[in-house]
Amino acid sequence: MDSKVLGLTLDNVRSQVPLVHCITNYVTVNDCANALLACGGSPIMSDEPEDVADITSICGGLVLNIGTLNKRSIEGMHVAGARAGELGHTIVLDPVGAGASALRTKTAADLIDTLPITVVRGNMSEVKTIAGTAAATRGVDVNPDDAVTEDNLAASASFARELASKLGCVVAITGAIDIVASADRTVAIRNGVATMGKITGTGCMLTCVVAAYAVANPDDVFGATVAAIAGHGLAGEVAAARMTPADGNGSFRTYLLDAICNMTAEQLMAGAKIEEL
Repeated sequence: MDSKVLGLTLDNVRSQVPLVHCITNYVTVNDCANALLACGGSPIMSDEPEDVADITSICGGLVLNIGTLNKRSIEGMHVAGARAGELGHTIVLDPVGAGASALRTKTAADLIDTLPITVVRGNMSEVKTIAGTAAATRGVDVNPDDAVTEDNLAASASFARELASKLGCVVAITGAIDIVASADRTVAIRNGVATMGKITGTGCMLTCVVAAYAVANPDDVFGATVAAIAGHGLAGEVAAARMTPADGNGSFRTYLLDAICNMTAEQLMAGAKIEEL
């Protein structure tokens, strides 16, 4: 992938300041808002069904995160999603914990079946649940049997590409090795550090950042998704490099937001670890 594309996607986010409507879970909502601000976007949050159509109408993108579902938020997701679809807005689905309960699994399936999803972003177990092929669930964490490794990378990439073709959207599977796929193109991304899994919300934050990148780069949603994921992992590497023996995961969380905020196009271009598959 041309590194110049990566830098341009970030510059576009910073110059356009895309407004993203986030219907996300209440565990991570504050970090999602801060991550959007840090990357150059602007967040607005609402899940009230009587409010969401107006809110999403003034935005460029919509995030649907099923991490803490209730009847109101599910209705709000469908109302907002329908309005976003009418307006041709970016819709990013994060199927958090799909497979952990019947409600989560059904909600994710219903959203995919009824809305024009632009990007699906989740771990391999969540994405496999959408495809109906997941191993036993580990809640919001990927099942080790599903995890992407060097040994199964080719097969995982093929699965992601086939699902992207079936759904008609970009599929992003994140983990130790990230995969981004469209119907005709797939890349692996090897940025990131294990410490990112020691604080809650890094995946939810990433989904919102992906939305901002996609809104700001509508002609290349695939490239925008790759840039967002590579940049997020690179920010984790920068944050980890700042850690001292006295620091813990609370410090890492702050350093991660700092790294997202301070990321430059040149830094992203030089540090992204992307392989075409």
